[in-house]
Amino acid sequence: MTNNDLIKKAETVLNNNFKEDKGFTIPCEGLYPFQWNWDSGFIAIGQAHYDTTKAKREIEALLSAQWENGFIPHIVFHNDSDTYFPGPDFHQSKLHPLASKSHRTTGMTQPPVLGFVLKEIYNIIDDKEDILNFIKLNIDKVYHNHEHFYTHRDPNNEGLVYIYHNWESGTDNSPIWDDIWETMDPPKYKFERRDTTHVDAAQRPTNREYDYYLHLIEIAKAHNYDDAKIAELSPFLVQDPLFNTMLIKSNAALIELYELIGNSEDKIKTLKQWQIKAIKRFNEKLYNEKLGAYVHYDLRNEKQLEHISSSSFTPLFAGIPSKERADTLVKTLMDKFGTDDKYLCASFDPESDRFNPKKYWRGPVWINLNWILYRGLKSNGFDAIAERVKEESISFIKTYGFYEYFDPRKEVKDNAGYGGNNFSWSAALLIDLLKSEI
Repeated sequence: MTNNDLIKKAETVLNNNFKEDKGFTIPCEGLYPFQWNWDSGFIAIGQAHYDTTKAKREIEALLSAQWENGFIPHIVFHNDSDTYFPGPDFHQSKLHPLASKSHRTTGMTQPPVLGFVLKEIYNIIDDKEDILNFIKLNIDKVYHNHEHFYTHRDPNNEGLVYIYHNWESGTDNSPIWDDIWETMDPPKYKFERRDTTHVDAAQRPTNREYDYYLHLIEIAKAHNYDDAKIAELSPFLVQDPLFNTMLIKSNAALIELYELIGNSEDKIKTLKQWQIKAIKRFNEKLYNEKLGAYVHYDLRNEKQLEHISSSSFTPLFAGIPSKERADTLVKTLMDKFGTDDKYLCASFDPESDRFNPKKYWRGPVWINLNWILYRGLKSNGFDAIAERVKEESISFIKTYGFYEYFDPRKEVKDNAGYGGNNFSWSAALLIDLLKSEI
């Protein structure tokens, strides 16, 4: 199959998953029937290569559900579907007084990618005047979202924002969270899983894990999704390197875009102040010398969670580490994740007894994290490793199809694609990997 054939197949996946009447793209049929926050950002990057209108509509649909306080939720329930749990009736976003009045949403968010997504689509689309006009209409909404994070999710005023739910990390069932689950004993909820009707249960979180997930939402609901109360009471309060990297990268993109737009000196000044504080504290607090990698910080219990995951290497994408630290980070990546028997980059430490190569974020390779890693390696001068990540990502899809995630073990030859098939961000980012020259 040629690269052009692969691009055409990817476009077909995206077009089939696009909901014309609502103007957004589902991640995949059945398993994820609504609009997801960071999915839509990555999807818009792919769409920008072949359909500018779709890319714009994708972003507009997500921003249409922004709360009055700047918050952008992780799921927007534009449509009705009974194939996903928990749905809008469980989340009850309307409990927050500033929640969207026009859309049903969740009361949590996801890694904030929209800032750098706007910059990416500006770089991709040929008609710079048209796309800059679009950005002018929407950039303040993204800025307002960042302002919300630094105002409401940074209780220590240190430039690092917290997440209060594992779903906000984007790495839903990562083994990192096991340490936090050990501090909790939630009730056993009665609920009907929908995900395991679409995907083998061996590739998905357990029912007991879902008890933890639902319990965290119940705590937030009990306090009307009030950030201050959540910071005070939630047993899950984490400063996540992936989440904060996406925010820092998006801050940098907003600075560049505001400079293009002009007459935005106050916002640029504020963004630069956020950046200085965030990058300094990120390096002080989230780097683990012993592991040679960035790690998560448990803000509730004031300690690092000493596990290496694909999130540990994402700071390369935002230029956070020094040259010396970047060298150490890449050595850790190759020593642990880049061995001859593994594809880059497993979502969790392959040497850990918690590693599971088939189970969601407990080991499989994800195309979106590989895209971030590819960009980060490339921008730091690690060209050969970056090309390896790119080529392996393309090979996964060429060999197995547009799956949600893939087995990192090279000895696995059959059925190494897992989760949802015809997955939108796998298709979108494949297009970008094949068409973008960086």
